[in-house]
Amino acid sequence: MTPEQRIEELGLTLPQVPAPVAAYVPAVRTGNLVYTSGQVPLVDGKLVKAGKLGAEVTLDEGMELARVCGLNALAALKSEIGDLGRIVRIVKVVVFVASDPSFTDQPKVGNGASELFVQVLGEAGKHARSAVGVASLPLDAPVEVEVIAEVG
Repeated sequence: MTPEQRIEELGLTLPQVPAPVAAYVPAVRTGNLVYTSGQVPLVDGKLVKAGKLGAEVTLDEGMELARVCGLNALAALKSEIGDLGRIVRIVKVVVFVASDPSFTDQPKVGNGASELFVQVLGEAGKHARSAVGVASLPLDAPVEVEVIAEVG
């Protein structure tokens, strides 16, 4: 089963790559690595929800928003390599979580994206990860995810 078929099996649709909100491109390949730009939870060009985790956004919502970011990251990867089956491994994921000062569950939020990568790519989706709390993100997004992938 291809990664694209797994996405469909999960009841998801690989979106069009969200348009950059500043002067950058969605993904860049150098050698056998592809780096995505940070992906926020945009669906059809609109932010799904704004705010900070632990204030306006719940943990469950944050995990789902990270999943949306992960799906957008897969779309960015596909735009660069043409076929998600070319991914050898997701090497590193960085999850930025706009957090109320008392919120400390950034790793749980990141699981929304991390679990998606494993569901779609199997063993190749397992990766190293950082989940970092930040004061704010572009567009007042609650979560932003960036990915480094090895491709064949």
